Amino acid sequence: MDIRKIKKLIELLEDSDVSEIEITEGEETIRINRQQASAPAAPQYINLPPQGYAHAGAPAPQPAPAAEPQGSAEQASKPLDGKIIRSPMVGTFYAAPSPDADDFVSVGQQVSVGDTVCIIEAMKMFNRIEADLGGKVVEILVENGQPVEYDEPLFVLQ
Repeated sequence: MDIRKIKKLIELLEDSDVSEIEITEGEETIRINRQQASAPAAPQYINLPPQGYAHAGAPAPQPAPAAEPQGSAEQASKPLDGKIIRSPMVGTFYAAPSPDADDFVSVGQQVSVGDTVCIIEAMKMFNRIEADLGGKVVEILVENGQPVEYDEPLFVLQ
């Protein structure tokens, strides 16, 4: 795809209220996502997953030791106390926008309604998940790269 076409797509996106556009030309596909009004839109080629992220069948990337969540067996045995942010869809949970970036949230961090808390990949689309509740993050229940189900608890807030 010609760089001039990509620049024109970015300009069209900036001049409209559309936040994301995906174009396929032959075997090439480009998705441009405007994350914030002040941030420039950046093209993201989606023929392959973002560098460093594995397919669902491949081993998941290892999370940072400090942000390591509780094991699922331990989760099942104890009740969840506090406000729960749940998964709005089935997909793969990612705690950060890219493998080398900081996590969106960490234990002890204050979260407001509308803050991005994670990304869930579903059908090769990376969906930013926003908090529908506000509070302090007490527990992160899902590991980076782990598959999640609809309505599965992701975060516990206080």
